[in-house]
Amino acid sequence: MKHNYLFIVGGVMSGVGKGTSSAALGLTLKAKGYNVTAIKIDPYVNVDAGTMNPVEHGEVFVTVDGDETDQDVGTYERYLETNIPKINYMTTGRVYQTVIQRERNLEYKGKCVEVVPHVPEEIIRRIEQASEEAKADITLIEVGGTVGEYQNVLFLEAARMMQVKNPKSVRFVIVSYLPVPPSVGEMKSKPTQYAIRTLNSAGIRPDFVIGRSTMAMDDPRKQKIAWICGVPKEHIISAPDAKSVYDIPDMFEDQDFADNVLKCFKLKRKGNDLKRWHAFVKKMKSSKREIKIGVVGKYFSTGDFVLSDVYISVLEAIKHAAVDQGVKAKIEWLNSEEFEKNSTKMKKILSQMDGVIVPGGFGSRGIEGKIAAIEYCRKNKVPYLGLCYGLQCAVIEFARHKLGYKDANTTEIDEKTKHPVVHIQESQKENVAKGSYGGTLRLGGYPCMLKKGTTAQKAYGGEMISERHRHRYEVNNEYRDELEKAGLVISGISPDDHFVEIVEIKDHPFFVGTQFHPEFQSRPLTPHPLFVGLMKAAKQRDGGRGK
Repeated sequence: MKHNYLFIVGGVMSGVGKGTSSAALGLTLKAKGYNVTAIKIDPYVNVDAGTMNPVEHGEVFVTVDGDETDQDVGTYERYLETNIPKINYMTTGRVYQTVIQRERNLEYKGKCVEVVPHVPEEIIRRIEQASEEAKADITLIEVGGTVGEYQNVLFLEAARMMQVKNPKSVRFVIVSYLPVPPSVGEMKSKPTQYAIRTLNSAGIRPDFVIGRSTMAMDDPRKQKIAWICGVPKEHIISAPDAKSVYDIPDMFEDQDFADNVLKCFKLKRKGNDLKRWHAFVKKMKSSKREIKIGVVGKYFSTGDFVLSDVYISVLEAIKHAAVDQGVKAKIEWLNSEEFEKNSTKMKKILSQMDGVIVPGGFGSRGIEGKIAAIEYCRKNKVPYLGLCYGLQCAVIEFARHKLGYKDANTTEIDEKTKHPVVHIQESQKENVAKGSYGGTLRLGGYPCMLKKGTTAQKAYGGEMISERHRHRYEVNNEYRDELEKAGLVISGISPDDHFVEIVEIKDHPFFVGTQFHPEFQSRPLTPHPLFVGLMKAAKQRDGGRGK
């Protein structure tokens, strides 16, 4: 099978939308009848994203086969509507780790193992394996960061080597920022010109340029880049800031981006089916009624800036559910540390929410604020969805206020608590004891059995599901009977009856906690049933107030 490869690299600065651009282009290529997959390359020495600070790096996205990856992998899954496996994610650390292990195993047959060509060869092997396993006609390879960063040298060299070997099957896109300095009042192309020259110095000439900016790129700017950088003018794509990331596929379609990519690969369009996508976008834009959803977390700020990337899958899942229900989600960032300082303020804020989510997390910072917020939601019938840590905090809150165990806690926070209603998995004790943390959590997709007639079972519409996990601590089975007798419904369990997967409260509009992360499986065209359930309940609480 012939595979075609399209590398997407960055110019000027990172964080301007390479991942979303890659995913949107992938969606439009898929709509034209081709099988598309996407790969993310992170230039970090970290072996995976699980050991990276979420404030610095953004969300850790978990694949169904248990890999901790960059958030862009989640973006690919949402746009392409397909699962992306672990082979589609690599880091510098992961590549070097494999090369060194192969050297230790004498797989290089006594050769001197060198940075070049052996490291680029391992990069190429991974790319080709991912393409083969996906049976992809076109593979998009996003290289993190920018072309000018030293750590990307070997990835660019691998790309260059691939093009030398298969010149007709390898193409390049550079996503570069065109600033409009307020004091100048003119869009400047020089930074992009410089980025392309830097890419040229690696032996690579871009076939396409995506020009990111606050406004649309005008014709003179396109002409200048085309003339100076040797890129056909029709291959220079204007990508101004959009009101929604889901507008980008249409933005690209209006400029024949995907069609020109196909022409570069000598491929013919087989169709152009974007009907469902257009229906989703149309419904999203027509939704006027606002529903307030509060997200109670702690990984929000860095200095004076609030970062939503740490919960990007949660935010997108909320949006998917809102569109499904014909409303617009107004997402409010609620800092759990602030709730610990001022309970009166917390109650006032939560009383104005139509729904509340406590997402995943680790550590003690802000946990008491989360527990206080959950207590308020339970007692005042505010629709609530707890994700991973959000389930554990809900169990702790219930044990404290319904069982009377005031010191109930998780052993992650208090190892000496008399009532460890949440504790470490037996299989994880050894990892923690020897300081083995990276990639050792309960990761990936696991089956779950749903109890008939429960909120969760009604939402899913079946009795057996599979969801993705990322955690080390679980509900302590020694407290299950007590919790259930006091009114906590355990509505989802592992098939072996060992792990509590879902809990909920009776006589409540919607109160559900999941040990897994349902947000990882929500997609624009197939919103997650639990987020839809939360949104339905939030609409009823709103009672038309948001019209």
